[in-house]
Amino acid sequence: MTPQVPDLDPLSEKRQRVFVILAAVFIGSMTLLNVVGITRFIQLGPLSLAVGVLPYPLTFLCTDLISELYGKKKASLVVWIGFVINLFMILVVFLGYKIPSVPTEVQPPWQTLFLAKPVPLANGEVVTGSIDVFHIIYACTVGSVFASMMAYLAAQFCDVQLFHFWKELTKGKHLWLRNNFSTIVSQLVDSFMVIAITFGAVWWRGDMGIKEILILMGSNYLFKVVAALLDTFPFYLGVKKLTKYLELDKVR
Repeated sequence: MTPQVPDLDPLSEKRQRVFVILAAVFIGSMTLLNVVGITRFIQLGPLSLAVGVLPYPLTFLCTDLISELYGKKKASLVVWIGFVINLFMILVVFLGYKIPSVPTEVQPPWQTLFLAKPVPLANGEVVTGSIDVFHIIYACTVGSVFASMMAYLAAQFCDVQLFHFWKELTKGKHLWLRNNFSTIVSQLVDSFMVIAITFGAVWWRGDMGIKEILILMGSNYLFKVVAALLDTFPFYLGVKKLTKYLELDKVR
C-alpha cells in the first residue's frame, strides 16, 4: 500500500490553507511583475512607471501578513520560494530563446515583426529589418528579471527583518508602525536597486540621462510608498479577521 500524508485536523488545515493562499498571491504577483516587467511604461498621473510594478505592493502585504500570523521563518521561506520560482522562469525563457525556431514557412505570422527603422532593445542590442517577437520578450525579460531578483532579495529580507524588529521594539503593539515602516524602507532599497541595475548600462552608454533615471527611481518609490500607506487598512483587517479565523487569539 502506498504511504499517504496523514490528514490534518480541521484547524491545522485552515491554517495551512490560508498560508498557501497568501504564498500563492505573493509568488503570482512576483512572477507577473517579472513577466510583464519593462515591456511597457505607463503614465499614472505624474508618475512614470514600468507596468510590472503594479502588482508589486501585494508582495509586501503578503509577507507582512505571513510575518504577523506565521512568523519570520515562514515569511523568509516564501521569499526564497519566490526567488527559486523566478529563477525557473528565467531558465524557461532562456531555453525558449536558445532552442531553434520552426522553419520560416511554417511560422505563424505573428512570430516575426518587420521594423521600419533600427530599434535598440533593453539589453543594449540594436536590431534592424525583421525580428522574432520572442527575441523582444527575451531582451526585455532576462536583464530586468536579474535586476528585479537582486532588488527583490534585498528588499524582501529587509522588510521581514524590519517588521520583526519593530514588532519586538513595540512589544507586539502598533500594527500600523511595523507594517508601514518596514515596507517604506524596504521599498526604497528595492526602487533604487532595480532601476540602477536595469538602466545602469543604458545610462553608461549615454542612451539615457541621469534625469530620466532619477525620475524613474522617484516615480517607482513614490508609487510603492503610496501603495504601502493604502495597504494599512487591508493589513489591519486581514490580521483581525485571520487571527480570529485561524484561532490564533486563543494562543496569544
